[in-house]
Amino acid sequence: MIQSGILNPHLLSLIARIRHTNTLVIADWAFPFWPQIETVDISLSHGVPTILQVLDVLKPNFKIGKIWQAEQFVTSNTSETVARFDQSFAEIPNLSVERLLHNDFKKLVPGAIGLIRTGDATPYGNIILESV
Repeated sequence: MIQSGILNPHLLSLIARIRHTNTLVIADWAFPFWPQIETVDISLSHGVPTILQVLDVLKPNFKIGKIWQAEQFVTSNTSETVARFDQSFAEIPNLSVERLLHNDFKKLVPGAIGLIRTGDATPYGNIILESV
């Protein structure tokens, strides 16, 4: 029985299938449903878990080379919120972060291996991770 790290079997299964240059979306509670993409819904309640909590759990087992996020994230959130995301991203070695328009961000979603739906309510906090 797994006793530490990621315990959710559906999430473990999804992550195990991600290979070099594949992408994974971590989305908020209101992100659109994409029927062609496997979605693991781990939302518990409004705000739980957050996108950054999920990212923190993934970091030890998922080698991330790039993160995409919507440009609107910076203008729609407080400087403290932006700093929390930037600090979390800075903990990932050799990471490239690209912020693009939200509509362009959503165009990348269909190419992802899967999507993790959280309870996060941070405006435009959604991220796409690319494995290295």
